[in-house]
Amino acid sequence: MVIKCEENKIDILSLTLDELTDEILKLGEKKFRAKQIFSWLHVKNVSSFSEMTNLSIQLREKLEKVFYLKPLLICKRLDSKVDNTIKYLYELSDGSHIESVVMEYSYGNTICVSTQVGCKMGCRFCASTIAGFKRNLLPSEILQQIYTAKSDSGRDISGVVLMGIGEPLDNYDNVVCFLQLLSCPDGFGMSLRHVSVSTCGIVPRIYDLSKLNLGITLSISLHAPKDKSRSEIMPINNRYHLDELMTACRSYFAHTGRRISFEYALINGHNDSYADAKNLAMLLDNFMCHVNIIPVNKIKERGYTSDRKSAYKFQQYLNELGVNATVRRTLGSDIDAACGQLRREYEVSES
Repeated sequence: MVIKCEENKIDILSLTLDELTDEILKLGEKKFRAKQIFSWLHVKNVSSFSEMTNLSIQLREKLEKVFYLKPLLICKRLDSKVDNTIKYLYELSDGSHIESVVMEYSYGNTICVSTQVGCKMGCRFCASTIAGFKRNLLPSEILQQIYTAKSDSGRDISGVVLMGIGEPLDNYDNVVCFLQLLSCPDGFGMSLRHVSVSTCGIVPRIYDLSKLNLGITLSISLHAPKDKSRSEIMPINNRYHLDELMTACRSYFAHTGRRISFEYALINGHNDSYADAKNLAMLLDNFMCHVNIIPVNKIKERGYTSDRKSAYKFQQYLNELGVNATVRRTLGSDIDAACGQLRREYEVSES
């Protein structure tokens, strides 16, 4: 994806290997140079052209004139004393802020990345939407969250979830380019089976994504089993009702064979009753899926609450009704690791 950034330079980290090869040939360089440069960017994760020491000084100077490469600035790093979770607040080149969270599991480290600065979706229980939407992130800016966290923490990253700030499918083209770059065998080389993409339910994009058959896990932010209750907390449901969303989900499974995960943020008094569990079981009837129950994060601007006791009770309801459901493990509880909270607090304190 050829994107012009500052000083009308090309955003080199957003280029696929084929696109980079085309640009390098335009400079009069040999084709193999593109693979060398791609490796420096996506395997060694350098943050400047001067670090590409197997290239001539003349070529490095040429790259500096034509291409743009700027690392993310770490504004804040919070380390959990409970479970080794690390939360990063990054500053982008335009002064905007985004977050990432590195989570430690028995099978490796997974990073949760942002895809937008802010969010348009307006979900009532989410901190990311309070400050409003500013812009989409470029493929390079999504990638650099991984590369910067990997370099700073010293941890290998074995999984990625697109569940941070923003709605991934509202930034569809940049997210697809990011996935192509992340999985490129000549670069970072991550299998997309280790990647989960979350969406609140932009139905046309679910169909588009299914046609690509990328192997990712699709995660649907469901949060309510009926249109009325879902629309009260998720404005997207006014545009794409549950029947449309579920039809798209069933089509996605039919095309890809990949089991879908349904996220369910539990809110006391809103979606946590046995009747809600029965309605959810009926909605998901005969669907190969998994329900991930999430005790809703407390946000001072909102009155929503829940707790793990309620979550386990709701899980029991669903399991008795034949639905595969678990309660999400709480990570980084001592550092407010839920997405959007750190950015919002930092920008309020700086204003």
